[in-house]
Amino acid sequence: MTMRFFATPQDAEVAFYDAIERADLDAMLGIWAEDEEVVCVHPQGERACGFAQARESWRQAFAGGAHATLRLSDPIRREGVLLAMHSVHEHYSVPGEDRPRPPVIATNVYVRGAQGWHLLARHASPAPAAIPGAASATLH
Repeated sequence: MTMRFFATPQDAEVAFYDAIERADLDAMLGIWAEDEEVVCVHPQGERACGFAQARESWRQAFAGGAHATLRLSDPIRREGVLLAMHSVHEHYSVPGEDRPRPPVIATNVYVRGAQGWHLLARHASPAPAAIPGAASATLH
């Protein structure tokens, strides 16, 4: 695995979602910061802390070989000099499935270092069932 150089957080994000669509573990690992402080949470999954656990979580996610088509919506991006946070809705469809899967809400945190921008943390959760025009009753 070779760490790739990404000039912007958007470049890293494009490569990240491309790696998911192709189920390409080597490409995925080249996007993550090689840091023991990385964190990855897949929808309904355990928290993977450190590069080794994140690598294993993606190996398992890609083991089925299913290639998903992915569409992003509702982006929220906050960026600073050294840190960027992108929150998106991910819409997956998998060949052979009759209908698209429910959306996933994902937050990806990118960090800038000597090797450019890389993924430091990802948290993805299933989106709650949406009721048009209804306000959320959940308080945090």
